[in-house]
Amino acid sequence: MGAAAKLQIDYPRLADIRQYPATWWRDVLAVVSYARDSDAPASALPDIPAAQVMMPVLAGLDGTVEVWRLPGPMQSGRHGRVQYRRNERMLFAALSVAEQEFAAPHSDWSASALRGATRAAYYELFQALSALGFPHPLRIWNVLPEINGTTGEGERYWHFNGARQEAFIGVRREITGNVPAASALGSPHAGPLTVYCIASARAPIALENPRQRSAWDYPAQYGPKSPTFARACIESGPAQTLFVSGTSSIVGYETAHAGDVRAQTQETVRNIGAVLVAANDRLGSERYALEHLSYKVYVRRPADLSQIEQELRRAIGPEARALYLKADICRRDLLVEIEAVGN
Repeated sequence: MGAAAKLQIDYPRLADIRQYPATWWRDVLAVVSYARDSDAPASALPDIPAAQVMMPVLAGLDGTVEVWRLPGPMQSGRHGRVQYRRNERMLFAALSVAEQEFAAPHSDWSASALRGATRAAYYELFQALSALGFPHPLRIWNVLPEINGTTGEGERYWHFNGARQEAFIGVRREITGNVPAASALGSPHAGPLTVYCIASARAPIALENPRQRSAWDYPAQYGPKSPTFARACIESGPAQTLFVSGTSSIVGYETAHAGDVRAQTQETVRNIGAVLVAANDRLGSERYALEHLSYKVYVRRPADLSQIEQELRRAIGPEARALYLKADICRRDLLVEIEAVGN
């Protein structure tokens, strides 16, 4: 296997990939399904684990899945309830944990159960990564229902952040500095907490955005425990794949352009551009550019889709590769969040 092979991301239809020959699947590292449970891609090829994310695909692309490919050979397996697939360079891992499993009598299950599910998911994920020889997550995705919901003790996102930080500390991982890129989104459907990641045997190169305060240093008004993620990570080694975290219209630590979806999209792209400058400076080259990235765009209000798409294509170009999903974003006043991957 060429160590510097590019990580390829495709957005095919589930109905199409079911028809592909077995040879095509040999290089599939990961599948993320946005389909109904009955359409899960695991039925297409049982050896390929899939993260099942209940987020509707927008722009008339129902049935689209996300496929990550690298030259094999690949090996699939399960460590506890963590499904994984790996080659020599990267590992994809995914698990789902139901909050109801941690609902205690006479307590606010919306808070305590989410915290219990989050700690369990992260402990199990970290145990699997270490046991499999890929201890360094490069990029983590978190999907939970009702992310903007509130309890007497604060927002559900705050409880998730607190439990995630506790899990990092519990397994003696850093909570600042060289931490993974990540995102946390809300699913509009009731369902379990789903966590999935891309991991490496090597520690990543973490990056921050000079236009934003680091997430782990947010003031207490955004929750008693800060989020644990870097603005982006570069894969160590020759390939140097760049993973840009979920990015929104935040300048410093405050939301910019509340209520204006066009301005929020523009500000989000400026933030991604600033991360690319930081990445290129770190590598001493002009390796990454906006027009060469693959994007995933989370849209709070489907009615805003056309405006978001127009602004994204105006900034990046008409050939921008993007998948649009309906999702709730970690702050109520944020209307759009964009993440990206580049080689």
